[in-house]
Order: sequence, then structure tokens, then C-alpha cells
Amino acid sequence: MTDLVAVWEVALSDGVHKIEFEHGTTSGKRVVYVDGKEEIRREWMFKLVGKETFTVGATKTKAAINIDAVSGFAYEYTLEINGKSLKQYIENRLKTTNTWILNLGGTDYRIVLEKDTMDVWCNGQKMETAVCDPFQRLFPGCGYITKAWQKKPQRGTLSVFT
Repeated sequence: MTDLVAVWEVALSDGVHKIEFEHGTTSGKRVVYVDGKEEIRREWMFKLVGKETFTVGATKTKAAINIDAVSGFAYEYTLEINGKSLKQYIENRLKTTNTWILNLGGTDYRIVLEKDTMDVWCNGQKMETAVCDPFQRLFPGCGYITKAWQKKPQRGTLSVFT
């Protein structure tokens, strides 16, 4: 990775993904890596600016890297997730998901609740869930999760019973 020009980390429901971008400004080469795996490679591009689109994660979330000329041979690289700038995506995600990192019995669990779909993810896997009552969800491997909301949904607490 000699022409590495940008690195981003993107938190999705199935985990945090590392996106790396190589851009050869003399050759026009473009290479996109997601979690260390090469997703796109284009050699000898004559147009040095443009857009590279690809997917990230288990749910194949749409992503794009925009390459814009700033001045002379200087370039700016921006990442879009689901058609939004990374900043807008993160702001929206803070409103639509809750994420917890728990250590139970010496094992770390990353649990994500998608508020709009009520989907629950545990360590990168979408879990089969069952609603026990309006505030409880059960899924194998992580036990019961009770979501106790206070006045504002962003201030919820998580209780886990195994």
C-alpha cells in the first residue's frame, strides 16, 4: 500500500469496518480495501477525479469514495455511506441505534439495537429475537435484554440476564 491516501473506520450494526483507499496520482490507480480485503482495483485511470462505489459489511451497505481536485495536484477524499457524508451518517446512526459493549464471563459482546427495525445484532450476527413483553427481547447466546427507557430514548439503559 504505497499510495495510501485515506483510512476511515465505519461502525455498522455488524461491526466496525476499516476502509482504506489508495490513489496513485500519477498513474490514476485506485484501490479500495474493506477490512484488509481488496474490493476494487483500477489501474491506469486517465481521469484522476471521480467516485468509487462498493459495499461494506454483512448487510452490503452502500459506500462511495469521492475524489475531488482541490488545487493543482492536490486531492480531497470523502466517504459516503448510504448516500450521506460520513458525518451525516454518524449523526443519523446516533439517533437510530444504541450500541453496548459488554463483558460477560470474560467474553466481550458488542450489542446493537436498531431502533427503527428493532433488529438486534450481537458480535456481528443478526440475532433471532422474540418479544417477551413490550420492553424485553430474548436471543440465544446473549440471554434476555431489557430496554428500560427513561424520558428520552437516547438515555436508555441495558440489562442483560443470562
